[in-house]
Amino acid sequence: MRLLEDKVVLVNGGSQGVGAGIVRAAVREGATVVFTGRRAEVGEPIAADTGARFVRADLADPERARDSAVQAVEAHGRIDCLVNAAGLTSRGSLLDTTPELFDQHMAINLRAPFFAMQAAVADMTARKAPGTIVNIISNCAHGGPPYLAPYSAAKAGLAGLTRNAAHAHRWDRIRINGLNIGWTDTEGEDATQRAFHGAGDSWREEAARAQPMGKLGQADEIADFVVFLLSDRSGVVTGSVIDWDQVVIGGLD
Repeated sequence: MRLLEDKVVLVNGGSQGVGAGIVRAAVREGATVVFTGRRAEVGEPIAADTGARFVRADLADPERARDSAVQAVEAHGRIDCLVNAAGLTSRGSLLDTTPELFDQHMAINLRAPFFAMQAAVADMTARKAPGTIVNIISNCAHGGPPYLAPYSAAKAGLAGLTRNAAHAHRWDRIRINGLNIGWTDTEGEDATQRAFHGAGDSWREEAARAQPMGKLGQADEIADFVVFLLSDRSGVVTGSVIDWDQVVIGGLD
């Protein structure tokens, strides 16, 4: 039996990168999938290819974040699983981050997951049904580089929210976990490296050679792990924020 057979899964930020990988993995494992993204020209081909339902949404608007779960319920009668995979990684340090940039990070990386979780958990508790949520966080939640100050702050907040919500709803049998993912090879990361770090066409190969495992994190590998956490095969685990990376936090040479 496939891991997510007959489950209704919402993937916010599912039109590219890790989120798109999760959409594909969830469909492969038997789920009925709804996913959101800002750009129809990116999301609609994935929907056509996978059979998942694409909903165009700018999650910076908290009403749209909440409405993503509401639409999944309206379309399929319930929501069993939620993945918050949308993320903003634009650069800013403590000294050069503007209030506008800070607010953008909080809106996408923290506020949107909060209100999507609020709506999903409201449906689960109203039905007195179990459910699972996975938040895609970042190893920057542990501190992060100087040029990712607002991003690190928002992701640290999401790690705390994950644990808080998991504790609050453990007796509702709603399991909530997170992944602190590291440097991952995605379309968005390619754009970021070129825009902010002057990277050329060979940046992936150069970055891979500098990693212990000889490669960056792969979206499909993360997706498989997320599907496992969403499924019953992950057992009773809840409130875990797992470091999914080849950098060992706290390790020193």
